[in-house]
Amino acid sequence: MNESEAMEKEKISFKPGHRARALFLIFDVVFLLILMALMIIPLLKVFVDSVDPTTYGIRLWPKAWDFGAYKQIIGTVALYRPFVVSVYTTILSTCLGLLLVTLAAYVIMQKEMPGHKFFINMILFTMMFSGGLIPTYLNIKNLGFMNNVILSVILPCCLGAYNIILMKSFFETIPETLYEAASLDGCTPLMTFWKVVLPLSKPALASIGLFIAVGMWNEYMHFILYIQDSKWKNFQVKVRDLILNDGISGTSITLSEEMLKSAVVIVVVLPFLLIYPFLQKYFVKGVTVGAVKG
Repeated sequence: MNESEAMEKEKISFKPGHRARALFLIFDVVFLLILMALMIIPLLKVFVDSVDPTTYGIRLWPKAWDFGAYKQIIGTVALYRPFVVSVYTTILSTCLGLLLVTLAAYVIMQKEMPGHKFFINMILFTMMFSGGLIPTYLNIKNLGFMNNVILSVILPCCLGAYNIILMKSFFETIPETLYEAASLDGCTPLMTFWKVVLPLSKPALASIGLFIAVGMWNEYMHFILYIQDSKWKNFQVKVRDLILNDGISGTSITLSEEMLKSAVVIVVVLPFLLIYPFLQKYFVKGVTVGAVKG
């Protein structure tokens, strides 16, 4: 009898908690749906504006379909080389950035290294303070890096303090016993990094690689400031110049300026919309696991 009464009391005590949990789940789902709508609706509106030549306004479904703006962009030969430049810089900066970020994170996590705290504090310092636009421009110019895509654009963009700290935090979640086992097996620190640390860091590599790739793909200011050679202008800069200055050659009268602008936005965003679903599970895991230990 006493046991049954205890079980009944336990059931009753859990009821308020169940209600609170159910209310939280409902609120969570509604909030995420609203957040998803706030992200999808603007993108859907831009797509509709790029294919609907009738009117320009707030619509979520086109009255008429016209893919002339996309055909015009694809048929513009002047955009081919800038697109290749964007792909080239994005791939190179992602590979180089992952190499530099992982090496830097692996080095500063070595607590027995002389100046360990000093180097970490210097990296954190750069997250809060920077030299500013004009000193940075003068520095790049005086070093002779102008019109050098690798030295003036890729290197400054691919190595970020936040990415280093995030990668360091992820490395620290790897059990110490694995490092000790690798050392007992005769692995040098570099061999441990290559054979033990990197294979276990795929989620962090995917998330940080996506950070770097998206940042470089959308890069605009560095190309405007440091690249005067038109051959090395990237896709975003070239499209902007064509639309605002010269216009896209052979543009049809039926194509409005807003259609072209909207189509350009979709073309720029589309590559990562297609890539992200394949990296989502690694991206989420890499950010959350690496951020736990900080």
